[in-house]
Formats: sequence, structure tokens, C-alpha cells
Amino acid sequence: MLIIESKIGTIKQSDERVYGFLTDFNNFKKLFGNKTDNWESTTDSCRFKVKDYPEVGLKIIEKQPFNLVKYAGEGSVPFSFHLWVQLKMKEPNDTKIKITIKADMNLMMKSMAEKPLQMFADLMTDFLCNYHYNY
Repeated sequence: MLIIESKIGTIKQSDERVYGFLTDFNNFKKLFGNKTDNWESTTDSCRFKVKDYPEVGLKIIEKQPFNLVKYAGEGSVPFSFHLWVQLKMKEPNDTKIKITIKADMNLMMKSMAEKPLQMFADLMTDFLCNYHYNY
């Protein structure tokens, strides 16, 4: 089992607003912009391809209002994984965010995937911290 934790970021929005964004995959196209191909989404699931990586599908499997959104891989992903986003509002318009990925993979795959998954978690944190939540 590979466990990746992102750096902790700060979003200058309320936890309620960020949570609202994270619980609708139709918003994610705006987040990732032109960094994905073949984007398809509904409120609860999405599919996309990132250059040089296989297509990935995600679905929401758990929601705790304003605190947690948990996603799971869906479809023909190369390994089983969960990704969750934790939110903690410290003050109005000051929400801390952390992303965790748990992936079930063999040792060889783990050694190849660890660095890209860490980069993905940190990049997603940066995107969420810098995004203008005008949805």
C-alpha cells in the first residue's frame, strides 16, 4: 500500500464554498484547464487523460459536509486507489486543505508511481489554493 500526503495549503475561501466546488466534478474541468484530454463529467464522476498517463476515472464515494470529500478510482484504472480532500476552516476565508492518496499496488509499481502521485497531490493542492471560486 502506497500512502501519499500533499503539503498543507491555504485557500482564501470558506470551507463551505470549497466543499461545494469539490462535490461537483463538472467544476473540475475549470480547475485543470488544458492539462487534460478527453474530459467527461457528471456531478458524481469524471473521466480524463493526462498526457503520457493512462485514462483515469474518479467517483465520489463519501462526503462529510465542509470537511471531507473522498474519491475512488473507477473504470480501467491500472491499480485500486482512493483520494480524499480534507478541509479545515481556521477563520472566515482561511481554509486549510490536505490531499491524501492511498493506492494498492505491487512494489515495482509503487517505486514508479510514488513520485508522480506526490507531484499530482501537491499540484492539485496548489490548483485548489490558487483557483478563483467563481462557479
